[in-house]
Amino acid sequence: MPIATMTSKGQITVPKEVREDLKLEAGARLLFVKLPSGRYQLVPRTGKVQDLFGVLHDPDREPLSIEELNDAIADNAAASGTQGM
Repeated sequence: MPIATMTSKGQITVPKEVREDLKLEAGARLLFVKLPSGRYQLVPRTGKVQDLFGVLHDPDREPLSIEELNDAIADNAAASGTQGM
């Protein structure tokens, strides 16, 4: 199992085996997705949106309708002052 050590500046080097498995190249960006369990999933930003399918799934919550999603997005955008951007 590959292991990385964090420096005092919070930096880590992704082990070669992991870079190869994730097809990471110099300059690649990584997304850290917090799962409902509290764990994090590392997702290369170079991937496809389909790669994220299911990472935010919460089996204890009813799915929202498109209208509910749009309302929540609009409410949060208005609250943060980014509406219309």
